[in-house]
Amino acid sequence: MGALSVVAFNGSPRKGGNTSRMIGVVFSVLEAEGISTREVQIGGNKVRGCVACGQCRAKNLERCVFDDDPINEWAGIMKEADGIILASPTYFANVTTEMKALIDRAGFSGRQFLYRKVGAPVVVARRGGAMQVYNALMTFFGITQMVVPGSSYWNMGYGLQPGDVEKDTEAADTMKNLGANMAWVLKKLHA
Repeated sequence: MGALSVVAFNGSPRKGGNTSRMIGVVFSVLEAEGISTREVQIGGNKVRGCVACGQCRAKNLERCVFDDDPINEWAGIMKEADGIILASPTYFANVTTEMKALIDRAGFSGRQFLYRKVGAPVVVARRGGAMQVYNALMTFFGITQMVVPGSSYWNMGYGLQPGDVEKDTEAADTMKNLGANMAWVLKKLHA
């Protein structure tokens, strides 16, 4: 078994905010298990949505035909990773614009290279809408036939100001369990 890696795509435009802090809790467990980690800041980047042209599939590109934003770079990072975390704050009971663009364009063009990778959602909300964001992220993992480990609760934390999620002790426990379960699945799949 070679070195395993997990990449987290942070859909929050707030660098170092609550979403990043939740990712950090998962990463601490993965790193303790010998798995390398990388956080990619996608929130705050200018990206285009999918226009459903179908050229990525028709030409079997494993990338979007449009190359004027970082989506193809991010899809390439997904392709190289063993595990993928999609993390988003809750924006009007849904994922951020950047996360939606990544889901649509990488999901549409990358089904071949996402197949049976390990994936997990991480969600942050001020108060409500987190379950809908969780479900939106889960559909990406399902439609691309990825393997999704569970945790002791849904992978979400609550907080508004940076650092507020650190007061959510149940969220911290959930993220730690998610990291442990993700590490276990990755090691079993790559044994």
